[in-house]
Amino acid sequence: MSGAGQSRRIARSTAVFSAATAVSRVLGLVREMVSAYFFGVTGLINAFTVAILIPNVVRALLADAALSGAFVPVFSDLLEKGERQRAWRVASTLFWLTLVVLGGVTALFILLAPLLMRPFGDPGGDYDLAVGLSRVLFPIVVLLGLSGIVVGILNTYHHFALPALAPVAWNVVIVLGLLLGVPQLDDESAELYLYAGVVVLGTLVQLLLPIPWLRRLDGRLTMVIDWRDPAVKRVLVLMLPVTLTIGLVNVNFLVDTLFASRLLDPELAPAAIDKAFRLYMLPQGIFAVAVTTVLFPTLARFAARSDTAGLRRALDGGMRQIAFLLVPAGLLSIVLAEPIVRLVYQRGEFTSDDTVIVAQCLQAFSIGLVFNGWMLILNRSFYAVQTNWVPTGIALGAVALNAAFDTVFYRLGIWGIPLATSTVNVVAAGVLLVMMRRRIGLEHVGRTLAVVGRVAAAGGVAAGAAFVVWFGLDELVGRGLAGQVVSLGAAFAVGALVYLGLARALGLRELEALLLLRSRRDDPSEQR
Repeated sequence: MSGAGQSRRIARSTAVFSAATAVSRVLGLVREMVSAYFFGVTGLINAFTVAILIPNVVRALLADAALSGAFVPVFSDLLEKGERQRAWRVASTLFWLTLVVLGGVTALFILLAPLLMRPFGDPGGDYDLAVGLSRVLFPIVVLLGLSGIVVGILNTYHHFALPALAPVAWNVVIVLGLLLGVPQLDDESAELYLYAGVVVLGTLVQLLLPIPWLRRLDGRLTMVIDWRDPAVKRVLVLMLPVTLTIGLVNVNFLVDTLFASRLLDPELAPAAIDKAFRLYMLPQGIFAVAVTTVLFPTLARFAARSDTAGLRRALDGGMRQIAFLLVPAGLLSIVLAEPIVRLVYQRGEFTSDDTVIVAQCLQAFSIGLVFNGWMLILNRSFYAVQTNWVPTGIALGAVALNAAFDTVFYRLGIWGIPLATSTVNVVAAGVLLVMMRRRIGLEHVGRTLAVVGRVAAAGGVAAGAAFVVWFGLDELVGRGLAGQVVSLGAAFAVGALVYLGLARALGLRELEALLLLRSRRDDPSEQR
């Protein structure tokens, strides 16, 4: 395939993945809106927020992202060398090992739940409820571990849309479960147990949905456990630093929650930060995760071929694309944080006072948005070249730095915790970039920084225009639901048009990557 053809394929895959992820993220916002309507951010919902945190950290340590980050480079390498049968045998072995090992881990942590919840005090004012909810939620660990293998296989074969759409089903199950179930219950604790139950059910659906598509590939998962294969051992060896890296990132969130629950307000701070984080992750998931997920198999294949020049070009292009998408998104989130939070959450048990607090947290998170996106692709680049201990060491330093910043910034209020997170993202992204530059060169850093400067200028003007439009319409159309949709929708539309116009005027080539999608039929290599 020609270079232009490959650029079109990657751009098309990114667009498809972004669209699928956007659907999932929008439904995720609907899920959070329903949750906020029924539970708000004060009281017992904080017990749920803390209860799901521990399973999520264990999942990150041992399950989906950790497994995929170690599995995809080895699986890609075997396919690249023509060892298809062995590649699928390795995949099968890891699938069944994951089921056995994570099943045991899940059972163990269900037993240890009271000890795991103890450091958080009385989140939501009900320690026993937090313990019970965590026990219901722990099975998501093994389910997402298996999902990591399935998604890794599909992504290696450049199938991105279906894995991105599987979370849509997850969100649909949860939303329907809450809408149909909560009104039938009178006790808030019972409602939260229902919430936990439908999360587990949705995770099961998310695992099962992509499995039929594996049958369309050139191999099959079989019932085999061949731990003697050096490739299996290689995945496990690579998984250790990936696990530690991802785990340490989630340890940061644990530390943040400890500060929020123990030193701020246990009946408000954890849930307020979590609600802001969900909004912050919307552009992250649609753009940075899309670019990184689509690019990762390509990076792994370049590394398998020892094509350092191709690896450099792909990584440079990915970082510039993430900046092009996330810098304006972060600026818009900062200037329009309060109307965004008001539109998404402020109804039912979620009050105007809650809106102010969550908006402040969203602004603080958004400062580090692009840096977190860069961390995603830089970490995956180290995994692609199978130099996994470098991001692990950096993540370890970030834990200590995050705790130090939390100690200082929590005194600013609840929003100080997200501000500490953003500050750590800036530092960690810079260190990762320096280390990757030493590893493969990255001679185009100057070009990337110049692009970021132009992107920031265009994004700043666009964000200012969006705020002016929102401010004018807010007075005119009011703050009813329809009025908020009109004022905020118009602000986003004007901001996007101004940004795209300035991007074209400034000659930002990252815009051209999107336009390549229109001309894919012009390249014979793209014909099927």
